[in-house]
Amino acid sequence: MSFITYLINGISLGSVYAIIALGYTMVYGIAKMLNFAHGDIIMVGGFTVFTIVTTLGLPPALGILAAVIICTVLGLVIEKIAYRPLRKAASPLAVLITAIGVSYLLQNMALLIFGANTKSFTSVVNFSGLKLADGRINITGETIVTILSCIIIMAGLTFFINKTKAGQAMLAVSEDKGAAQLMGINVNGTIALTFAIGSALAAIAGVLLCSAYPSLTPYTGAMPGIKAFVAAVFGGIGSVPGAMIGGILLGVIEIFSRAYISSQMADAIVFGVLIIVLLVKPTGILGRNIQEKV
Repeated sequence: MSFITYLINGISLGSVYAIIALGYTMVYGIAKMLNFAHGDIIMVGGFTVFTIVTTLGLPPALGILAAVIICTVLGLVIEKIAYRPLRKAASPLAVLITAIGVSYLLQNMALLIFGANTKSFTSVVNFSGLKLADGRINITGETIVTILSCIIIMAGLTFFINKTKAGQAMLAVSEDKGAAQLMGINVNGTIALTFAIGSALAAIAGVLLCSAYPSLTPYTGAMPGIKAFVAAVFGGIGSVPGAMIGGILLGVIEIFSRAYISSQMADAIVFGVLIIVLLVKPTGILGRNIQEKV
């Protein structure tokens, strides 16, 4: 029964990675840039809920709503101030270095406001979960909510991209920004919308992550952000289904590595699997080869 428990926990952790990876893969697929500050938006969402629920004693629903709104606005501000002026930069390293700078800025602002001490996060999930197989399998409420949230988000995002006008505009911009602009699509607005959606998803992921692992520091989003980026590359960066598949597989591999091999080696095993996958299929599981004309 322990195998099933580990599998469920892996799917739960992988669901968090998948939600975060969706933000990475959407921004890269549409704007062709890597937002390495994405992981720190997770931390901002966690601290927003912590402040509203734990410090102020207000309902968790209000904290989640505030986290989504604040992180969405933060994503829009970062895109407009830090990334938009560099969109036509000669070197892509300019955007990458700026993203790292924004990441450190958010971490140090959190250090100044909240301090370096680890905060105890109160879970926003109010039910105990399920016990199966005469109590030998215990599925926590956080696990159930996380997996269901991932499924709902994935289904909603797929519908939005494929069936709405804004989603079709995103697909057009991802194919060719110049042609999309000639067809009357607001490229700046479409990319800003992508950042807003990705940042809102990061806020939800932050709440789910801190509920399952109830501790919070200014560096909470750093490693999950890196692992979610690995998940996006693993599944095929730019592919929304690939982000979900990559995230869940990464979570399962990490939990099984901790359980059956070594908790200290788990992260190394995760990154090692990524290297193997990229050697076999450089575009990731669902990635596609893109031929560029020269």
